Amino acid sequence: MIVTETDLPLKAFKKGKVRDIYATDNMLLIVVTDRISAFDFVLHEPIPNKGIYLTQISKFWFDYFKDAIPNHMISVDASDFPDEVKNYKENLKGRSMLVKKAEVLPIECIVRGYLSGSAWKSYQKDKTVCGKKLPSGMRESDKFDEPLFTPSTKAETGHDINISFEEMKNMIGEHDAVKLKELSLKIYNEGAEYAKNKGIIIADTKFEFGKIGDQIILVDEILTPDSSRFWPADLYEPGKSQPSFDKQYVRDYLSATDWDKNSSPPSLPEDVINETQKKYQDAYEKITGEKFNF
Repeated sequence: MIVTETDLPLKAFKKGKVRDIYATDNMLLIVVTDRISAFDFVLHEPIPNKGIYLTQISKFWFDYFKDAIPNHMISVDASDFPDEVKNYKENLKGRSMLVKKAEVLPIECIVRGYLSGSAWKSYQKDKTVCGKKLPSGMRESDKFDEPLFTPSTKAETGHDINISFEEMKNMIGEHDAVKLKELSLKIYNEGAEYAKNKGIIIADTKFEFGKIGDQIILVDEILTPDSSRFWPADLYEPGKSQPSFDKQYVRDYLSATDWDKNSSPPSLPEDVINETQKKYQDAYEKITGEKFNF
């Protein structure tokens, strides 16, 4: 079942490019639709089951890291959801998560393990990435000796803005800033090692954190093909851009058209939709070790 829009009998909390979020008591119900965005536009065509792949990958990682850091997940089982949505279970199955409501910290915690994307463009200009000076002679997709922590602001519209760690400390306080950096690097390093053993290189990713009282918890999604750059490990070849499991495939298609990235985006052809779905499913099955059966 393809889900592009939801209209549940709960209080609407927020609608993002991909997620529809509803409020109930002191909890939120996050529904991950099959919408896909690129270059700040929601595209006209959905990717079938994309919301299920993303939700189930996040569930896997939340469970995997639950002893290292608490998270906002309560349940992904529709039978645990509020009574008001019991008639919507088929639409919600597999793609929805009931979570604790938290005060979300206004920082995107980005960790980069490889020189790619906007980091590669920046390096080509002046050998820096987010203000960090790097050695000369690096190639596109080269692995860093140590992952870089490059925080940014969380923009409601438009692009996030890179900030220094000092600016991050000024925004949220030194204690929380140090903790978020430490947690981000720990989760990335451990998650990347696990994924590599499953045939996936996680080149970079972003995390979001929130607080319930004084406790820092992990929120949003974690190490998915939408929040991360996933590469097939067996095809990795530094010195060029890499094939991917993530929506970079869609970005590459759009970049090859004459779209100006300011007007309504072009339609995705059926073969691009099908190939993108296969990439998301492949990522889900490799990460979780489960065959897709929703």
